[in-house]
Amino acid sequence: MTRRGFSGADPFGVDASMFDVSISQMTTQRWDLDDEIARVATHGFDAIAAWRPKVTDVGISAAAALITSAGIRVSSVQWAGGFTGGDGRSFDECLDDACDAIDMACGLSADVVVLHSGCRGGHTRSHASRLLRQALETLVPRAARAGVVLAIKPMHASAAADGSFLTRLVEAIDFVERFDDAVVRLSLDLWHWADDPHVRPLLPRLADITAITQVADRVGPPTAGGDRLPPGLGSLPLEEVLGDLVAAGFRGDVEFDPVGERVEAMGYDNVLAETRGIAVAWSSRLAAEFSQPVELPRPHVRWGRYLDAGSSTRGEGGSFRSQASSQTVSPG
Repeated sequence: MTRRGFSGADPFGVDASMFDVSISQMTTQRWDLDDEIARVATHGFDAIAAWRPKVTDVGISAAAALITSAGIRVSSVQWAGGFTGGDGRSFDECLDDACDAIDMACGLSADVVVLHSGCRGGHTRSHASRLLRQALETLVPRAARAGVVLAIKPMHASAAADGSFLTRLVEAIDFVERFDDAVVRLSLDLWHWADDPHVRPLLPRLADITAITQVADRVGPPTAGGDRLPPGLGSLPLEEVLGDLVAAGFRGDVEFDPVGERVEAMGYDNVLAETRGIAVAWSSRLAAEFSQPVELPRPHVRWGRYLDAGSSTRGEGGSFRSQASSQTVSPG
């Protein structure tokens, strides 16, 4: 695919982009898919983070055709999980839904499916961890055949609600490192973690195991249901943390996903334009900090070399009957 991505200044005579930029479909949730794809491409984004209900509305094949014809790609599929039962579904129902998400990612040529572990749901922490491990042990072979990475998303305790029992970054990092499989990575959401006092010392470990980084701003502490603001409208040190993460070796997509009343009031086109402008500025400044030419592997190359994608199975156990249509938009 021809790169549509933004580039910063090119001081070395090479493509000086430090990261590929994606925009979430949850940011532009009221746009129809065909209009949305056209406008995202016009604004120059590399990719979209696919929101499952939107794709389900038109069908995977039709969505894939629209995305491909626009010259963009899908950075991740959002989301599956809930394996601890906190949202009322059974463990097997959550597994079936996650299989559908993997199949959707395969059909959209996406590299990543984001997983929410689910809250403790009355379980001990050790039992919740066992349930997540059991789910991953079941899902990893299917994901590996499809060439898809499963990215677990930890959430700040004050904003996790039913989303995750992994409410400390170090706990999530330890879990992924102990699982020790290249199919299982992290989704790092800076809305949750950019101002966490522990994030900076953890960046080298995070850079090694993070598949995608999500970016949105906020004012005050994270709260369940709190607005996810466009960068620059809050108080988070987003550029600094992202820059340090890239400097530490992160090479995945950066997904911007502002959601909330402020986004609606600004208008989607304005949000897209402002977001891409900020991304260009960040990338340019970061590129200028590097003193040598840098060749950065793209996410589908980076993860794909670890995975056996030889026999992608669209039908195995997957019915495309997805819980996606019942997913609600949650800022976290």
